[in-house]
Amino acid sequence: MLDINQIMKILPHRHPFLMVDRILEIEVGKRIVGLKNVTINEPFFPGHFPGHPVMPGVLIIEAMAQVAGILAYQSDESIRGKVTYFTGIDNAKFRKPVMPGDQLRFEVEATACKRGIWFFSAKALVDGKVVTEADLKATFADKQS
Repeated sequence: MLDINQIMKILPHRHPFLMVDRILEIEVGKRIVGLKNVTINEPFFPGHFPGHPVMPGVLIIEAMAQVAGILAYQSDESIRGKVTYFTGIDNAKFRKPVMPGDQLRFEVEATACKRGIWFFSAKALVDGKVVTEADLKATFADKQS
């Protein structure tokens, strides 16, 4: 289990773009489970949409990618200190809107790692029901100065 302080030691993201509050489970090289508590104080809600706040789907995908990045980081010491580049999204489906007060549970599985490209199968759930799913790809590179 990782708390927010441990997550911030791994991910370079910070408020308002850090989309993961806690990691509940990690099976190194295999799978990870993370959480995000969605509150009305999120900076995107005033504009998406006034009077009917809905979390943007692209931010749910971003949150799944951040959880996937933590799994890769914990699984492969050679990528520590590198920057993560999201290289692909396939089969993305948005099943139900995510609203303030929801708790997103991210379940991400590493499905392969070929020539430095990590492949993940990811789902976001609210109350045990899938709200978003996608296949994600990422690579890791040295930071440019």
